Amino acid sequence: MTYKTGTIGEFKAWTQQVVTDPQPALNGPQQWYDTDATAIKAGSGALSAEAMVKLLSPDNLALLQVIGRDHPDSVKALADMTGRKPSNLSRTLKRFEQAGIVRLSPGPGRVRRPLLIANKVRMEIDLVGTHSAVTVDTTTPV
Repeated sequence: MTYKTGTIGEFKAWTQQVVTDPQPALNGPQQWYDTDATAIKAGSGALSAEAMVKLLSPDNLALLQVIGRDHPDSVKALADMTGRKPSNLSRTLKRFEQAGIVRLSPGPGRVRRPLLIANKVRMEIDLVGTHSAVTVDTTTPV
């Protein structure tokens, strides 16, 4: 199922266009959300290709490498290893968890241990249509 993020105004304009010319709806988004985070919470599937590209920034790729290589015992330990603020780090890890790349495993008390559960992310970007896809391979990382 495809989805698109946008404002209410953008959705309204698209809907009005489809009423006069239904052809774009055949290959268009099936669901609309205000943000990718809302789409994930609604269970519409994986992140859009654009959102995944943003999530996999150079800094975040380095973060994933630290998780996979050093196996930190907690988010705080990961923050110490990377020099990132725990609050920002928690937010990023939550997005990785929503994307199926990281699992935050419960530990003693409120401690959560970040575990890398994916070893590959594949993106297929449709340059002439709306059928882009993101696949997260969750086989055990090497």
